Amino acid sequence: MTRPAEPASDDAATSPLWRAAQAFRLVTLIYAVGQQAASVSYYTNQRLSWVLIALMAVWSGVSAVMLSQWRIHNLRRVRTTVVIGDHVVVVALIFATRLVSDFDWYHGHQTLPTTLWAANAVMSSAILWGPFGGVTSGLLISAAIITAREQWELDIWRDATAPVLVSVGLAIGLAANTARRAQAQLQRAVRLTAAAEERERLAREVHDGVLQVLSYIKRRGTEIGGPTAELAQRAGEQEVALRVLISEQGERSDAGGPEVDLRPLLTAQATPSVLVSTPGEPVPFGRWEAREISAAVAAALANVVQHAGPGAKAYVLLEDTGEELIISVRDDGPGIPSGRLAEAEGQGRMGVSRSIVGRIAAIEGTAHLLFEAAGPDAADDGAEWEFRVPRRR
Repeated sequence: MTRPAEPASDDAATSPLWRAAQAFRLVTLIYAVGQQAASVSYYTNQRLSWVLIALMAVWSGVSAVMLSQWRIHNLRRVRTTVVIGDHVVVVALIFATRLVSDFDWYHGHQTLPTTLWAANAVMSSAILWGPFGGVTSGLLISAAIITAREQWELDIWRDATAPVLVSVGLAIGLAANTARRAQAQLQRAVRLTAAAEERERLAREVHDGVLQVLSYIKRRGTEIGGPTAELAQRAGEQEVALRVLISEQGERSDAGGPEVDLRPLLTAQATPSVLVSTPGEPVPFGRWEAREISAAVAAALANVVQHAGPGAKAYVLLEDTGEELIISVRDDGPGIPSGRLAEAEGQGRMGVSRSIVGRIAAIEGTAHLLFEAAGPDAADDGAEWEFRVPRRR
């Protein structure tokens, strides 16, 4: 039989509750046996009552072993089967009380499986199915006890059986759900920490190796000149692209998480040739959305370096209208000829459509190229991208 090496997240979260519930089951079994010894002299069928108590003890041992283990294949199905069996045994023993005692006894005393032992089924349901399962189980067993004792009269409101069992189911169910949420948050934090550490490790290795080599090729190629100048230019382009790739590494799992200030993500891209202007007040935005905006701006600036020439300057402006964010990226280079982007996309070169337009569209925004050069002889009016991203209410 295949056994998992470690419990799943849900099982790991509730394992302490399952083990504690089985310890409680042992205590309640001892109490039930003591109650049997104290009450057996009042029973009309004492031998049958001891047989039923023996069955209760056997079932308690079997269910405790099955519910407290997690090294079992199809653990969820096994636990569901045991919990359903728990209810069948409890209800059967409750009504079996009428086989071992007369009306006067079972009408005014506890049933054969004491209320305390019957609470085990309620606790198991609450751990497995949450508050709804716990409350439903409490109501079911309470109804069985009241029916078996024939107490459907006004005195039912003086009996604490139903309130106690329902309260136990509700409390344990809430505790189980809280444990599951805490386990999920812990695992998410561990994954994010591991991913961040891995990104930092890769960034260090890339920086120590590939980026330094590309930077060296760019510098030496520029110094040598001639045919190596083009090689130097390509190396510089790849260096910029690789730096952008490293800086934008992130996961969509951050979407919907805490908001971050967008301004530092943009101002971090400022250089002597890139001027970044942001509002004086913080601009909070979703973590993943802010990273996508920053990556789109970085891609636009990379295009400036690649196509506008080394002497071109770029300007990044962030505006927050309250309803949407407006980010402008403008340069003073030769501009982009009209229709050039559509032509490049038709040729299968998807850099702009994916790195800029695609990122902004993914966060339900729009990206427009406001200025295009009229032709190869047009004045150097530059190009300007405008990103508009609505705020989510």
